[in-house]
Amino acid sequence: MQKAVTVIIRRPKERESTTREYARELASLLSNIGFTVVREYLVNLKESSPRYLLGEGKTREISEAAEELEAECIVFDDDLSPSQQRNWEALSGICVIDRQEVILEIFADRAMTKEAVLQVGLARLQYSLPRLKRAWTHLSRQRGGRRGTKGEGETQLELDRRVILRKIEKFKLELKQVQSQRATARKRRRSIPVPTGSIVGYTNAGKSSLLNALSGSSVYADDRLFATLDPTTRRIPLPGGREVLLTDTVGFIRKLPHTLVESFKATLEETVLSDFLIHLIDASDPEALDHALAVRRVLEELECQEKPILTVFNKIDALPADTLFSILETRYPEALKISAVTGEGLADLLEAIEKITAPAEKVTDFDFPSSRFDLLSHIKQTGKILKEDYQDSRIYVSALVTEKTRSMLARYVRESKQVTADKEV
Repeated sequence: MQKAVTVIIRRPKERESTTREYARELASLLSNIGFTVVREYLVNLKESSPRYLLGEGKTREISEAAEELEAECIVFDDDLSPSQQRNWEALSGICVIDRQEVILEIFADRAMTKEAVLQVGLARLQYSLPRLKRAWTHLSRQRGGRRGTKGEGETQLELDRRVILRKIEKFKLELKQVQSQRATARKRRRSIPVPTGSIVGYTNAGKSSLLNALSGSSVYADDRLFATLDPTTRRIPLPGGREVLLTDTVGFIRKLPHTLVESFKATLEETVLSDFLIHLIDASDPEALDHALAVRRVLEELECQEKPILTVFNKIDALPADTLFSILETRYPEALKISAVTGEGLADLLEAIEKITAPAEKVTDFDFPSSRFDLLSHIKQTGKILKEDYQDSRIYVSALVTEKTRSMLARYVRESKQVTADKEV
């Protein structure tokens, strides 16, 4: 493991517990890319310095400590401007990065599908473009050109800038093609009249584990931040015999780099287009309430707050027997309590999903040719059969179905029973 010194900024009016949670989260992020924190600085900052972000005295103190501890890197939990990053590296003589770069490294390591690789690659290029000068400062000292006004480093800088700009355009084009393919797949999936839902939550809340527990699949899950980046959709059977499509989305996190938010729009679109959401909260995390509020803010930005939302407390098996999370329960009194690992509370969750998707259903009468057992099977998968009647070459069915199913099978709806078909349940 490489050694890192971390710097966490505490702003005015910010709670100390929140600052310490930022420090804990940064240490966890760093452990994912092979760094261990050898010293941690919590700095109270009232006014930012344009040169180093911090005051010059504190800057020299941290740089000297990093040298004494033989640290390979100084890591800021806040964003550093390109010039501040260069100034810190010139003073300390070692690598200096910020939270954005840490998260980008993790995402680059975890990206598996072509879309995720392109998304992360694009975000890294956009992040590195204004920081190119940092990579060529050793050449900028070599004066040359007409009257010494243009250095060799500056020439190389322009070459690299053009290369990166071309790569950005190439990545955007490829990403657009991949996203078009995903949109086609999504459109095909939504043409199937099955309710769709998304599991949202702070990173490491247990979303992939929950999807596995409900579907019986084996989506990759691990107890670490950003274990999965790509949206995964599975069919979930409900107690009444119907099914829903449930998608596991990328985890939210505080201070997520804007470039990554922009790049991962495809994942966020799954949330926007879902019929309902499951907001999963790690009840065993001391900062669970702050994490939950951070997720709700993102949902508001995506204009998803009006969708039906099931709030679910996960990892209750990790809570000591005498633990009371009264603050969480006060904020979300309607929340369900589950454990994706032990299976506790999953039956209640499935019933809640069935209930939240039921209001769109109506009793409808269908008239099928006897050869169309595929349509009968489809109704059984997406709705609930109330009555079946086989006569001559026809099948007469009365079923509780969604509006999607009604639209898809409109030509088979029995016109003579429209009063019954429009009856709300």
